[in-house]
Amino acid sequence: MSIPDLRAEHRRAAEATIEVVSRLTHDDLSRPTPCADWNLGDLLAHMIVQNHGFAAAAEGGGADPAIWKVGPLGADPMADHTAATEHVMTAFAADGVLDQPFFLSELTDQPLPATQAISFHFVDCVVHGWDVARSVGQPWKLDADLLHAALPVAEAVPDSDFRTLPGASFRPRLPSTPADDPLDRILRLLGRSPAWPGEAPTPGL
Repeated sequence: MSIPDLRAEHRRAAEATIEVVSRLTHDDLSRPTPCADWNLGDLLAHMIVQNHGFAAAAEGGGADPAIWKVGPLGADPMADHTAATEHVMTAFAADGVLDQPFFLSELTDQPLPATQAISFHFVDCVVHGWDVARSVGQPWKLDADLLHAALPVAEAVPDSDFRTLPGASFRPRLPSTPADDPLDRILRLLGRSPAWPGEAPTPGL
């Protein structure tokens, strides 16, 4: 599948995550999330390290496993998330970034095309933004064109045994329903129930 340049869409989705995360308080960090193994603080730590990891990949350093290791949250994790998101947006916007391979050592030891790697982070922003918003009862509104751009990325994520492993990025797909809108479809493709918290959290990430 030919993957288009989604950097403009990525920036808008990433900016939306900044908006929803910036409204969190420290008291929110212990809240449960649609990821059963993680509270909101754990999810935020994951988002921060992923932002820095993808930025490092864009800058030629993604092959270092240490970059992808999640550490403890700092004194102001919301500000840290903003800084990490700005880091990855800046890295993706650099001249010539689409011409170099991305190494994402947490996923594979083989280089990936830049457009594919950027599409991965784009759909991460879409889904993790929803995770955060749903955890605190906030709306998660993305423009229809962003969701339509993210849907084929979500559809292309293999639904294989790796999704059942500890630490897997997504859980096994859930069946769609005729009432699903594009966001619901994306969530189900990546193992999340749009009805959460009305249903049990998704095991793992």
